[in-house]
Amino acid sequence: MRKLFTICVLLALSAAASAAEEKRLYSWTDDEGNVHYSDKVPANAAEQNKTVLNDQGIAVGEIEGKKTAEQLAQERIEKEQAVAQKLQQRADQALLATYLSVPELEMHRDRRVELFQAQARVTELYLKNLHRRLDSLRKEASKYQPYSDDTSAPMIAPDLADDLQKTKETIARHVRNLQKYESDEREIIERFNNDIERFKILKGINEQTALASP
Repeated sequence: MRKLFTICVLLALSAAASAAEEKRLYSWTDDEGNVHYSDKVPANAAEQNKTVLNDQGIAVGEIEGKKTAEQLAQERIEKEQAVAQKLQQRADQALLATYLSVPELEMHRDRRVELFQAQARVTELYLKNLHRRLDSLRKEASKYQPYSDDTSAPMIAPDLADDLQKTKETIARHVRNLQKYESDEREIIERFNNDIERFKILKGINEQTALASP
């Protein structure tokens, strides 16, 4: 029994060795349309796709040729386009699942805009109060060095100087907040308007159908 097993193993190894020693050919077509066959691939055929043939001339595999810079660039563009298309499809699905009509989109847009405008109004009011306080502090600080033209004036008290500096910093911070509210408002309007136009396209809504709607 052990001898039979040994014979089977030797036969299997022999078959594997024969398969490994099987000579293979490569076939490819050059840029001029000429077909070539060889057991080795020359360097000038690196960019061509090659077909692997066995001893019987039967195709047993494919080897992709080296891609040119133009081909690689085109593949990169196609991949980017495919990713963008998938992202657009997801965005479209989310848009259709979230909103039922154009008026609903407009309502949500207007609510978001009102929120930013309310924040801006509160900030503007606060800034007016801060500017009044700053004017008062500057008037008080003008009696002291280094803000007074009188060289004999005393040096400003640390508390007043600190209050003046902090008020300036607070004003600058709220000015930035106000600018951000205004920027966010523009962005939300643009985003919702783009969504509205996209929603119309997906739903097949044009101006005439919109006017005809009750």
